Amino acid sequence: VQLQASGGGLVQVGGSLRLSCAASGRTDTNLVMGWFRQAPGKEREFVAAISWRGGHTIYADSAKGRFTITGDTAKDTAYLQMASLKPEDTAVYSCAARYGSMSVSRFGKYYGYWGQGTQVTVSS
Repeated sequence: VQLQASGGGLVQVGGSLRLSCAASGRTDTNLVMGWFRQAPGKEREFVAAISWRGGHTIYADSAKGRFTITGDTAKDTAYLQMASLKPEDTAVYSCAARYGSMSVSRFGKYYGYWGQGTQVTVSS
């Protein structure tokens, strides 16, 4: 299984970015895709997750109202649309996949596969 994340970059405060994460190597409708982020000197933190079956979503409090996670089941790709970005959103964003489950989770230990990170930098 490979997860390919893309879409990061430099954006000004209040701007928007859309991250993509394409999964390949395994087909399973029981799939949960999640986004996590890690800022320099900080622990990795959960951002959002979506289940392929049912489209259930959960968000970190910091993401609610500003970020939207969606999934294209035909392409096995998850998206994270980020708006109203703040300097504190600056981090390396990584996607993760949990196969064989319909349960969204904010805990990284439940995700078996991780993609490389993509840097998001919000400048003030």
